[in-house]
Amino acid sequence: MVAAAFRPLRGRDVALRAAAVTFYAGIAVVPIALLSVWATGWLAGADRVRRLTGNAIAALPDAIGAPRALSALIEAGLQLTPALALASLLPATFYGEGLRRAFLSLHEPAGGDTAVGWKGRLLWLPLLAAAPALLLAMLLALPSTSGLWLRGGWYSVFGVVLSFLAAWLVLTPVVIWVFRYVAPGRPDWIPTALIGSFTAANLSGFLHGFVLFCSLPLDLGLPFGGFTAIGGMVAVGLWLYLFHVILLAGYAATSSTSRS
Repeated sequence: MVAAAFRPLRGRDVALRAAAVTFYAGIAVVPIALLSVWATGWLAGADRVRRLTGNAIAALPDAIGAPRALSALIEAGLQLTPALALASLLPATFYGEGLRRAFLSLHEPAGGDTAVGWKGRLLWLPLLAAAPALLLAMLLALPSTSGLWLRGGWYSVFGVVLSFLAAWLVLTPVVIWVFRYVAPGRPDWIPTALIGSFTAANLSGFLHGFVLFCSLPLDLGLPFGGFTAIGGMVAVGLWLYLFHVILLAGYAATSSTSRS
């Protein structure tokens, strides 16, 4: 059953496809985050967003500067102007293009869809529109989870479990939409929902692993002549790459199961 589920990956250079999606994500991830924070601040209020994220920023490990980076990102998003938000919209849709191109390469021979880029961008827009609601749902859980983490001991374990569940619930509709609509082929609902939810659970755990990575006292600039900023970018790129390996495997299983 496992071999049949991942048959679309056989003979495909999954590493190259994951790296390609990571390139598109590198263009889109900051604009997506800025737009999500800006829209959430516009709907719920900037002060409320700062208050909800305050404990989470304080709870993040600071060995490699993750709290400073997240705080700067949130502030930049809250201070975004409508003109800058509009300018961020185009690069934010590149992620949908990258995903659809990668999925299409696993689904059918190249050249079968001449408008693959624009389809991916347009089908990504509904997720951008839903981003404020999804982000706000995650932010509402942050005070409880981060508060438990700061208390230490078994409270920290319970906080991690709640954080995992919250991220899983938020990621599940996103992954289902990506597999069902951004990807080609319109797989059946049942395998899409089941495998999409399972993939979202793996992605949630993977994201929490990145938080653990941020707690390690690593000198990220050591392999790059002391340029810590470059080392940090490479580290984020590597985690994004592994993130997309999981996502591509989940889509392959969804597509294969749906056809059977």
